[in-house]
Amino acid sequence: MKVKICGITNIEDAIMADNLGADALGFIFFKASKRYISPESAFEIIKKLKPFTSKVGVFVNEDHVIVNEIASSIGLSVVQLHGDETYDYIKKINHNLVKAIRVKELSDIDTISNYHGCNILLDTFSNNLYGGTGKTFDWKLVPELLRKDIILAGGVSINNIDEIMKNINPYAVDVSSSIEVSPGIKDHEKMKELFYKIKSYRG
Repeated sequence: MKVKICGITNIEDAIMADNLGADALGFIFFKASKRYISPESAFEIIKKLKPFTSKVGVFVNEDHVIVNEIASSIGLSVVQLHGDETYDYIKKINHNLVKAIRVKELSDIDTISNYHGCNILLDTFSNNLYGGTGKTFDWKLVPELLRKDIILAGGVSINNIDEIMKNINPYAVDVSSSIEVSPGIKDHEKMKELFYKIKSYRG
């Protein structure tokens, strides 16, 4: 199971996550987010990361031209779309892509079929937020056949990583608010605890 640490806003947190073994770091380019970082600031961090660590840019209902320009100019490995983007929109993105689907009920899971050829992230639905809620959704809604292929987000923490590993075993987890002191500022001790737990499963 791979691990993405999202909501990176500073070099100290980025280097710590990188050194602990994060497979991917996420930078949020949605200005309404409490974890927003400018592309210019993200680029300064990206230059200091290990070459094989994935650099993920998170966008919400942004113009596809801007998404492609930012992704190319700062060297993103992956574009993550966390808004209401359609499949027609997705076809205009020229980079590796993850589409987030916010889950409230089973019908939300069913919309996965609308996004052919996309990597899928499942997050918790909120009326007010596009991610970063710190709350889980009902993981039982995810069909067993899909579990090994999804990226699981929404309230992932040291307190439920055992359940995730044993019962879901997704392709990856996306962690943010549960390892923070405040939005965008990571708690390094909590990060260490999380990776220690995950590494115990990896062997």
